Amino acid sequence: MDLKSVLLNLQCELVAERNTVNPKEISWLQYDILFQLTKEKETLPSQLSLILGVSRTKLSKSLKSLKEKGYVIQYPNSQDGRELYTSITEEGISLLQDISKKHDHLYNIASKVMSEKEQEEFIRLSRKISEELRKDRLANP
Repeated sequence: MDLKSVLLNLQCELVAERNTVNPKEISWLQYDILFQLTKEKETLPSQLSLILGVSRTKLSKSLKSLKEKGYVIQYPNSQDGRELYTSITEEGISLLQDISKKHDHLYNIASKVMSEKEQEEFIRLSRKISEELRKDRLANP
């Protein structure tokens, strides 16, 4: 297999794995929003839209639902009242922790089939690709 085929296959497998732990209560976009908010602490929807590669309209609908469920809070930007800072709530963090427990299967498989040295290399290479994908997405909205 060439690199392109391997990357596409890995992406398909990770999506399939992700679907087995679907939280039902929220969509995967909403999960991604919550997960991103754990890294960013608070952010503007315009930034979230770029980071996640989704339209502002789609993001707004997901944020509205997350807000109604009590998983995020929003408050006005003091410089521009039209934009709202968004943060994850304790309830949102708790939901992510519950979902995270279900992701242990993926971790267990990976740690079983890779040596410690292979895991370190996989981590390094995955970070390298992830960082470049994110940088490219943010540079080319």
